[in-house]
Amino acid sequence: MEMNEIGQLQRRDFVRIGGLTAFGLSSADSLRRSATASGHGSKIRAKSCILIWLDGGPSHIDTFDPKPDAPAEVRGPFGTVATRIPGVHFSEMLSKTAAISDRLAIVRSMTSPLGEHGLANHYLLTGYKPSPVLQYPSYGAVVSQQRASTRRSVLPPYIAVPESRSMGAGYLGSQHDPFVTGGDPAKPDFQVRDLSFYHDVDLARANRRRDFLSRLDADDQYERAYGLITSEDAKSAFDLASEPEAVRSRYGTRTFGQSCLLARRLIQRGVDLVTVTSTGWDTHGQLSLQLRDGFAGAKAGVGLVPTFDQGYSALIEDLDDRGMLDETLVVVMGEFGRTPKINTQSGRDHWPRAFSAVIAGGSVPGGQVIGASDRLGESPKDNPITPGDLAYTIYQLLGIDPNGLLTTPDGRPVAINQHGVAIKQLIA
Repeated sequence: MEMNEIGQLQRRDFVRIGGLTAFGLSSADSLRRSATASGHGSKIRAKSCILIWLDGGPSHIDTFDPKPDAPAEVRGPFGTVATRIPGVHFSEMLSKTAAISDRLAIVRSMTSPLGEHGLANHYLLTGYKPSPVLQYPSYGAVVSQQRASTRRSVLPPYIAVPESRSMGAGYLGSQHDPFVTGGDPAKPDFQVRDLSFYHDVDLARANRRRDFLSRLDADDQYERAYGLITSEDAKSAFDLASEPEAVRSRYGTRTFGQSCLLARRLIQRGVDLVTVTSTGWDTHGQLSLQLRDGFAGAKAGVGLVPTFDQGYSALIEDLDDRGMLDETLVVVMGEFGRTPKINTQSGRDHWPRAFSAVIAGGSVPGGQVIGASDRLGESPKDNPITPGDLAYTIYQLLGIDPNGLLTTPDGRPVAINQHGVAIKQLIA
């Protein structure tokens, strides 16, 4: 009878919840072979991190590093707007973000040699150039592993909203992969993909199934999975409908804005790192349509940049209003920039030689621009900053020793960050 009763909530269902990944829900051996360094020696400036990933590679010239004095084929179709940083302008589409620029640090001299999406994703999201023999862990995976002994919440430590882009755990093992929500947070029927199956199973039956599993080979890792799917606190964390309508409207009612709001809710409840992925930034054509206007049939002003502008500025203001910004690091980046010269399809192609990233919160001094690109946005003019440098600094701000060692499954020690140096302007 007990075998038949396993039903929906049998062992493979527990495994399916994030692959038992986001909690260290794998074998104890996998946990024991993780990092040897605990991050001692790095002052914790940020308890949590929200990483906003602009997938496809956003144009630096059409966002945070406009070139109004460049020739028209470089300058592009958009004007600029003054920020609260003297002498600094953003694209005119970022008016709300310009108004909060005193809380932002804009890095305008990011540079990388990798102009292919997959390779560049890996470099930006791990701080390591891809290797044919080793897949390096993403930020969230390292944070998950390094903070395993001090976990603050029943929720997974590393959550991807609403999807994941090359942000896995690499050699740290699937127990540190992100918990991926799936779905669309902007839809009224939004549900978290790997938790919704539980709704059809009553608590008594679930308890009997958990007891049966515990007599097999389960341990406290399964208890954590069970704790997630039965926790009212976890359920409420994903319940965007409980937010006041004014708050939801402030973020914007589209997927990106509601994803940012969900990220705030998760950080508020103890999640260590949340990635918010915004897709569509691979703009090889029709810049005005994709970045500003939105596609045919959509209302005006719903392109990628205005949508980002509303959701991102609301997130920063909301965190600040709640007293959470100083302890929450918010990073905005994509895998590379776009070509300075507009192509024959009225778009821009891949350009890793110069691009921008934006950092806020986490005690990072705001109201500053770090580095500069040259007159046409082709190369760093001064202070070139690599993805390794950014990774080193992110880990340091999160209280993780960038020089600490992790361990591969075959026992090889690997540095958390090998080639980066701290971006001094970001360290208060």
